[in-house]
Amino acid sequence: MIRASSRYAALVLVAGSLALAACSEKKDDYVERPVEELYNEAMDLIDKNEYFRASKAFEEVERQHPYSVWATKAQLMGAYALYERNKYDDAIIQLDRFIQLHPGNKDAPYAYYLKGLAYYEQITDVARDQKMTEHALKSLQEVIDRFPASTYARDAKLKVDLARDHMAGKEMNVARFYQHREQWLAALNRYKAVTEQYQTTSHVPEALHRMVEIYVTLGLQEEAKKTAAVLGHNFPGSDWYEDTFSLVNTGRSMAAARKAESKGGWFGWLW
Repeated sequence: MIRASSRYAALVLVAGSLALAACSEKKDDYVERPVEELYNEAMDLIDKNEYFRASKAFEEVERQHPYSVWATKAQLMGAYALYERNKYDDAIIQLDRFIQLHPGNKDAPYAYYLKGLAYYEQITDVARDQKMTEHALKSLQEVIDRFPASTYARDAKLKVDLARDHMAGKEMNVARFYQHREQWLAALNRYKAVTEQYQTTSHVPEALHRMVEIYVTLGLQEEAKKTAAVLGHNFPGSDWYEDTFSLVNTGRSMAAARKAESKGGWFGWLW
């Protein structure tokens, strides 16, 4: 019994020493370093476009020095590194955390702006769902409203205009689909939405023209003339107005006239 207990004690001692060795190895892996050194190393990786390693390095700044000023900066720069890696969802989550924790920080305007860019980069073509376009519009508009004098507001305005044009393009795409299927009312409502909600976009002249097309098709001549007058007043030099004027006065667009002319000659079309 004495030998058995001695053997057991020896095994316990060996196991304990192995556990201590494992713990010492883990401790050796964690080497606390000065915060400035960690942060500068992460910034050097950003300069080298090594964004994956940079994001990990900024995480280390936060892990080792969570209450330092540099940890706050590391949160924002880590989000930037994620953005550059096209990890937009992760970047947005980190930016939301930064904004929530540091709403009065001097870099808050940039955080809002970068969040808007993360949504903006995910905008898809007009044939697909435009949820990201809506998020981009909301986030970029927030930059303009909250920080109108910031350096980011001007670019945010440009991107808001482009996003709104994109949203109008989506409406036009759906409206044309309805018009092609002769679902006149559904198409008309979509075109009206473009003229009312996206008045400053490049799609308004065509939307007005398409409305005239539908009114002429339905025999609503007065509505067609009123809409054509709006188009002529606001976009007198537009190619769409030329077609609209022909449509209201002859019942056919210039495109249809040219098609008939190509088939039977100009005198044939006139006859």
